[in-house]
Amino acid sequence: MRHTTILSLFIVALAVPIEALAQPDNSHSLGRQVALELCSSCHQVVEGQPLPRQNIASFFAIANLPSTTTLSLKVFLQSNHKEMPNLIVSESDSNILVGYILSLKRR
Repeated sequence: MRHTTILSLFIVALAVPIEALAQPDNSHSLGRQVALELCSSCHQVVEGQPLPRQNIASFFAIANLPSTTTLSLKVFLQSNHKEMPNLIVSESDSNILVGYILSLKRR
């Protein structure tokens, strides 16, 4: 009986990480949602989305620029730009957007 309990606990311990790996990455889902809400009127933020405006970089293009880093994106999101609306992005939304954009970088 005792061996069965130990074996059951061992199987459960192994199964939990496997299930966790199968779960979608909630931070990327949240980042995608924030990007759709704040940025998709000008930028292509998800694959398959029609280009909202010509001559405006997609998030995929931005992610794959050699200069794109966490710091460069945070500075960009906190700066005013002639061509962009003057959006006020909270620090938490900024962190989420940066994480989402960097997740689009080709490896």
